[in-house]
Amino acid sequence: MVRVDPAQRRWLIGREPALVGRLDGLPVAARDQANRLRLDVWRTELLAERRRLLSRVPPGPLASIRLRGVAGRLAGLDELVGRLTASGVPRAYLLGLDPAGEGRAVVALGDPDHADRVLTYVPGMTAGLDDAPGELGRAARVLDRCAALAPGERSAAVLWLDYDAPDLLTEAASAGQARDAGPALHRFQEGLRASHDGPPARQTVLGHSYGSLVVGVAAREHGLAADALVFVGSPGVGAPHAADLGVPPGEVWASTAPDDVIRAARPPDDLGRRALLGAAPLAAVLGWPDRTGHELWFGHDPSDPGFGGRVFGSGRGGHTGYWDPGNPALDGMARVVLGR
Repeated sequence: MVRVDPAQRRWLIGREPALVGRLDGLPVAARDQANRLRLDVWRTELLAERRRLLSRVPPGPLASIRLRGVAGRLAGLDELVGRLTASGVPRAYLLGLDPAGEGRAVVALGDPDHADRVLTYVPGMTAGLDDAPGELGRAARVLDRCAALAPGERSAAVLWLDYDAPDLLTEAASAGQARDAGPALHRFQEGLRASHDGPPARQTVLGHSYGSLVVGVAAREHGLAADALVFVGSPGVGAPHAADLGVPPGEVWASTAPDDVIRAARPPDDLGRRALLGAAPLAAVLGWPDRTGHELWFGHDPSDPGFGGRVFGSGRGGHTGYWDPGNPALDGMARVVLGR
């Protein structure tokens, strides 16, 4: 991790905001200041991309799809800017943004460098800059429940959308994008530890849907600076047992709603697997037997007690209802963040 004194930091922010803004381990406030200096640059890039697409006459179906994508990313960026400039508590910190492709964003609510408890939330399939504000809202709802359950305690929540999330089922059927994301998530969590001021915070990493695979693979293959892992609506986490994830015993948690369609994400037969992927999924590569009734696409269901983790309840709400008001899963996530 990189450490610089305050004078060097001010010089770097002014001269090299692109460098400072993406350096894990630098103080959150410095990264936020540097990234805010680049907001106009990122918006200009998106507007230039839109002009290039509009210059094609006729635009054609592919250009039309890309235009809708640019419009979505512009709207997402503008919503994030609104959240960043709004007054009130908790303050938002911009820790990373990339408008290219589907777009990426890393945003903290509250200051992780001075919080006692820090949540990192990793969203799943189709997540991109266009829906980053909505994903940030999910992190905010967990943070709100933390404040209600533990008033006066300092908590922060981070939306970590710094990977190429799958857009199609054929992509989501492979662990490749989760593996690609692992090193970056590892570095980010290490950076939170390095930049924290005072006694170490309790760090929790939460993955939803394909994001749970990102978290599991990162923990298993690279290690995560985390005191607890939480998986909701998971298709499997790339590990056969909670003990393989490298966090303290009793600190792997999971919940799956009774009506979540992810329960149907069973490994296909050989013909279906080859048709979809052209190769075996992660579970087959690792040679795990899939005849227990608890195997999902990417391994043992973490919501099954046999996985070795701890399970908290969820009400009905399908694959995205875990953050709905009144869903016991929302309190479950908050209590894990608080360590209660």
